Amino acid sequence: MSEFALTGMDGAAREHDDAYLARQNTWGEQQRWQLPPEGSVTIGRGSAADVCLSEDCQVSRVHAVLERVGGLWTIVDDGLSRNGTFLNGRRLANRARLRDRDKISVGETVLTFCAPPHTTSQKTVAGGMMPAVARLTEPQRSVLVALCRPYQGDHPYASPASNQQISGELCLSLDAVKTHLRVLFHKFGIEDLPQNQKRARLAEIALELGLVTDTER
Repeated sequence: MSEFALTGMDGAAREHDDAYLARQNTWGEQQRWQLPPEGSVTIGRGSAADVCLSEDCQVSRVHAVLERVGGLWTIVDDGLSRNGTFLNGRRLANRARLRDRDKISVGETVLTFCAPPHTTSQKTVAGGMMPAVARLTEPQRSVLVALCRPYQGDHPYASPASNQQISGELCLSLDAVKTHLRVLFHKFGIEDLPQNQKRARLAEIALELGLVTDTER
């Protein structure tokens, strides 16, 4: 049996300070695989996999690997799988850092990565985002700046600007603002996130990459 405990919704409560993978099983129960403090975790259909998904025939025997690097969890496929691994709807091409509530799709199974703040507090730019940054137009960058305006002064309870606020600041129509945001969601690979998470994640990316500076906010 794997050393990673598997529990149902009615099982013993987990410590929220520990990272884990979760999924809904066919009975609607939440299953969890607790992740170790250090090391790596394999996901696959084979019985030796730490996260064994034996019932999913589209999952390879060894499909993907989670590794903790510098205190942060990452995921890599490196051609291990036949059908690919997807992170928030985007196929993995390189190693990617995992963030709390990221969705990992392997075969027909969707796993949710859940982690405490201390595993997601460091901010590192993902290399795959750099080409998208290079392709930003001036109007798109202006929309990013306006989106991040409420974060001026690092207010702890700030939320991204609304479409109406961006429209008023930039003298753009609401349709134009929505169009720019849709393009930005696509460029940064977050178009498949839940609608209520896209704007906050886009603002976070813009601030992490330095696309919006303190003097501009």
